[in-house]
Order: sequence, then C-alpha cells, then structure tokens
Amino acid sequence: MNFPSLFSPLKIGPYQLNHRLVLAPLTRMRAQKPSLAPRPLNAEYYAQRATPGGLLIAEASPVMATGFGSPGVPGIYTEQQIEGWRKVVDAVHAKGGIIFLQLWHVGRVSHSSFQPGGALAGGAVGGGDRRRPQDRDGRRQVGAL
Repeated sequence: MNFPSLFSPLKIGPYQLNHRLVLAPLTRMRAQKPSLAPRPLNAEYYAQRATPGGLLIAEASPVMATGFGSPGVPGIYTEQQIEGWRKVVDAVHAKGGIIFLQLWHVGRVSHSSFQPGGALAGGAVGGGDRRRPQDRDGRRQVGAL
C-alpha cells in the first residue's frame, strides 16, 4: 500500500512537521509519588516515540491539585512537576521531535479521594448529570449529588 499523504510534511502554526503521524495522548500514570512529577521513565517513554519533525501530544496533565481524575498522573502546577516536564521536553527535542502537553482539569467527575481533605469536587453538588465519579479502585462515589 502507498500512503504518500501520511509521510508528507505539514505546517501547524509555527511548527513544521516532517510527516502527519502524531502520537495521541495516552494516560500513562507513571508520575513520581507523592510529588506527581514526571520522572526519568516519562522522559524515556516520550523520547522512544520521538522522530525528527514528528509531533507527540503528551498525556493529560492536571493544572492544579484539585484537577485530578486518575492516580499517578503527572501534574504541571509545582516547580518539581515543571522541572520533570522540562526533562521530558528536552529528551523529545534531542530526538528532533515536537511535543505538546494536554492541559487537564477533570472538574466534577473527580472522586473525593483525589481531593485535598476528601471534599467533593467543585460543582459536584446539585445539577443535572447524576453520574457518580469513580474512586481510585473504580468504585462509585457514595453520597448525594
């Protein structure tokens, strides 16, 4: 099979891609605990997938402590987390790749076990959608919504 369009260059804003194959964001849950900073394994993972002029979209990264919805996801709101992401970006750039970070805040679907003090996530009281968020083990939130 011949798919020349997949391997043709593409310009996205200021970024020049050498091909159109893009790594979609995948939640890896490999952050260092308890800081939730990316660790060397994160940098290795993304560097292994980097290609010259290729685009990687990194996993969803919470922008604040109350924005988590999954365990072990690396954040981007503390200096330690920012430094961890710098190492990831440097590793991808060393291979000639381009990387974007997907910013994330899960809002009311976050389970209280992810929230400081065990509080319900913002906006989780009242409202139309009656689905209950899951905890770290996949159990549904108990309590009035």
